[in-house]
Amino acid sequence: MNYYDYIIVGGGASGLMMAYRMSKDAFFDDKSILIIDKEKKQFNDRTWCYWEEQDGEWDDILSTSWNHIVFRSDIYSEVESIAPYQYKMIRSKDFYQKIWNQIASKTNIYFLEESVININQLSSEAEVITEHQILKTPTVLNSILTDEYKNQSKYPILRQHFLGFFIKTEEDVFDDSAATFMDFTVAQNGNTRFMYILPYSKNEALFEYTLFSKDLLAYNTYKTEIENYLESKNITNYKIIEKEQGLIPMTCYKFWSKNSKNIVHIGTAGGWSKASTGFTFKNINKKTIHLINYLKEGKPLSKFHKINKFWFYDLLLLDILNEKNHLGSFLFSNLFKRSSPKKILKFLDEETSIIEDLQVILKMPPKHFIIALFKRIL
Repeated sequence: MNYYDYIIVGGGASGLMMAYRMSKDAFFDDKSILIIDKEKKQFNDRTWCYWEEQDGEWDDILSTSWNHIVFRSDIYSEVESIAPYQYKMIRSKDFYQKIWNQIASKTNIYFLEESVININQLSSEAEVITEHQILKTPTVLNSILTDEYKNQSKYPILRQHFLGFFIKTEEDVFDDSAATFMDFTVAQNGNTRFMYILPYSKNEALFEYTLFSKDLLAYNTYKTEIENYLESKNITNYKIIEKEQGLIPMTCYKFWSKNSKNIVHIGTAGGWSKASTGFTFKNINKKTIHLINYLKEGKPLSKFHKINKFWFYDLLLLDILNEKNHLGSFLFSNLFKRSSPKKILKFLDEETSIIEDLQVILKMPPKHFIIALFKRIL
């Protein structure tokens, strides 16, 4: 069989969530659906966090959740309630298991373990070329990110890059009632650097050394910074249970401009990662619901994505950090010092009104944003 109604290229979060939603919607029951990836993901390779006001679709696979977050810097430090939100954490192994269990109940969804070489728009359909065959379809959902976005200078490109250690201590040393959203008390070294901490029990926690910057570091630099941070907190008797390393592009490049009649890009490859923070899971959750409805209505794939005001807000912040990367701590500190966490999270979720936008934006030092705005206009 070399023809399918839908081909999902990439079996990561966005591709699998699309397949999951298709499997639960009767509209797709008579449609053949193929997922292609070089491997079938089943193990922990990602940790996703997001916030919600109420019980959510993925609560049955949560590792843990928190009602408080911690922000720390030399300017401002506080433990704050995020009610009515909860900050939630999912390990990818549990996500994959939930998805594959659901997909296994459907006879019209298939998985092909092969590498994809190319995806082409033909006159009236698309073709997906793998290492062993050529497949045809009227609809490709592609989540594989290429390097094409790097070959332009109109939009700055930063990277959120990090190394995380899941550690376990012999004694109870963690306050597991709060997640550390950002701890900027680490040395900045001319960048935007912080520690991200998720304590999921009183003696287990994920420590991620994270940067928003252009250049990656040597592995031992991340490692040493985590070790130094733990030592500064008098955490010396611990075991490293797991490690996690990642990289997310932070850019307002218009990934969706490459959508065509029969190909739509999803996930990070479709610009679904929040450009200013790298948060992706919540956006994938929203976008997959939207795309499912869009496919059912038979609308043109080339017009799926719409730019909104938040894209421009993100662009200005990235323009600032691209030119003056050391300002990250200063900008985020002023934001958290002068705004309520609830309003910040709502803003990051892109659910605020214009008035609420201004209430958040004007809490940050305006000088740098005004300069960035004029540079964009001119």
